[in-house]
Amino acid sequence: MNLQSLDWIIIAGFFAVTLLIGIWSSKQAGKSAKDFFLSGRNMPWWLLGVSMVATTFSADTPNLVTDIIRKNGVAGNWVWWAFLLTGMTTVFIYAKLWRRSGILTDLEFYELRYSGKEAAFLRGFRAIYLGVFFNVMIMATVMLAGIKIAGVMLGISPVQTVLLVSIVTVVYSSLGGLRGVMLTDFFQFFLSMIAMIVGAVYVIRLPEVGGLDNLLTHPNVVGKIDMFPDFTDMNISVPLFFIPIAVQWWSAWYPGAEPGGGGYVAQRMLSAKEEKDAVRATLLFNLAHYALRPWPWILIALASLVVFPNLDSIAASFPHIDKSIINDDLAFPAMLSLLPSGLLGLIIAALTAALMSTISTHLNWGASYIVNDFYVRFIHSDATDKQQVAIGRIATLILMILAAIFSLGLSSALGAFEILLQIGAGTGLLFLLRWFWWRINAYSEIVAMIVSFALAIYFEMIYSGTLQSWQKMCIAVLITTICWIAATFLTRPTDMHTLRTFYQKIRPHKSGWSPILAALKNDGVELPIQRDQKFTSELLMLFLGCVMIYCLLFGVGYVIYGNTMLGTLCVLISFLSGFSLTRLWR
Repeated sequence: MNLQSLDWIIIAGFFAVTLLIGIWSSKQAGKSAKDFFLSGRNMPWWLLGVSMVATTFSADTPNLVTDIIRKNGVAGNWVWWAFLLTGMTTVFIYAKLWRRSGILTDLEFYELRYSGKEAAFLRGFRAIYLGVFFNVMIMATVMLAGIKIAGVMLGISPVQTVLLVSIVTVVYSSLGGLRGVMLTDFFQFFLSMIAMIVGAVYVIRLPEVGGLDNLLTHPNVVGKIDMFPDFTDMNISVPLFFIPIAVQWWSAWYPGAEPGGGGYVAQRMLSAKEEKDAVRATLLFNLAHYALRPWPWILIALASLVVFPNLDSIAASFPHIDKSIINDDLAFPAMLSLLPSGLLGLIIAALTAALMSTISTHLNWGASYIVNDFYVRFIHSDATDKQQVAIGRIATLILMILAAIFSLGLSSALGAFEILLQIGAGTGLLFLLRWFWWRINAYSEIVAMIVSFALAIYFEMIYSGTLQSWQKMCIAVLITTICWIAATFLTRPTDMHTLRTFYQKIRPHKSGWSPILAALKNDGVELPIQRDQKFTSELLMLFLGCVMIYCLLFGVGYVIYGNTMLGTLCVLISFLSGFSLTRLWR
């Protein structure tokens, strides 16, 4: 592709603004570890929420959505739409608990909730396991999308792409810390949204597509537009809908949709000024993530079925692309390559923004684990703030190098997504219950982690049978859950002092903490009056939040499809649910 001067000016302007934000934030970020990793716990809720959305608006997400739609239609998106249930439990049940903990990273939770050497081992091991191994794998899948986009739209090699993105991202991430990451996220998110909407409108109007009506009635598209699968065909509806909505959302750990919150979502909640700000931020995140963002991607993916109906058509149009990475996810950048000068530069800047916002968050998040939960905890407990920030910047550089190298060996966004789901299968229920059941201990988590990982390795590298991905996941969930529950009852519980301290600090619901409450009462400890919502109220708010967001998502879709009456009804239900939710919350 031949970019014009206007395109290069837009792209250069984007990089300049991004670097300036990082440099401007560097002075504040370098003051202390809390400033570098939590931006001083004084960020407004709306900035935290937008930052979460920007992180999940990565360059690989529209590629993944395109891959899903080309293979399974719009209904295939339930594989990630179902995670809204996870998000709503975080909003109304767990967000306030995370903020109440006052910890620096979510891995500190292990020694707040559990006791003994096993708790210390769990914290240190997961700092490396999640902060390095898992984190590098996630960043590599994001970088893979960047490689494909740059190969199609700029005609540059994977190595050139990796070098360019890595250098710029490392500079502003290491300089500005979390504050710099969030400020650039804010800028990058709105740039990405505007560019995607404008790009989708242009793509639909391409002569090859012929407008929205022609798109929705095209033979290649008409069977792909339903938002729900064919429920009369269990071979389709079970893997596409029933497994995600009944099993996957609570049982599988996935970055950005961790059951009970965790990772960079927990990092943002821990950065909030108050508990209510943590709740507001996560609610904004889920609303924007599921209801506001997907439709530009969906429309571009559907249009790709008209312009590039199969993989051979993509390969023929881009002969310079390595055949090993040609998959359905490549159709997204292929469609964007048809955009005119000016808009093309804006789209490239937007996709670069999406890529860099995700990687920068993962760099800061992973570095926080390495510094706080490994270096300070096990190597240099007396490290000064200056030393911690320096180690954080070095860790940022090393993580970026590892992710860049690993990304050169991947080929498919959907394949990587399924591997990540498989690795975390069966651990989700534990993450939900550990706040509310005193008997869960560190051995429960160690066993769950080992068993789920071993099963993922077996299914991905050893097993050669005919089981589908969803069947493998269900088996892994069942085996892992049985193993960690057995470990819970076969090992000694967390010591009473730790449990009492945890309960007094976090104040979870009482039902699963009866022995601890009895011990506190016997010792004459007066607990503060619980002013939280009742659990039934929280469940009702969770339900209303899901109805509000799902109905808004479907309402926008039905209006786009031309079914104005049903779309208006869905939007009305969404607003009524939101109104009821607000009243109940207050």
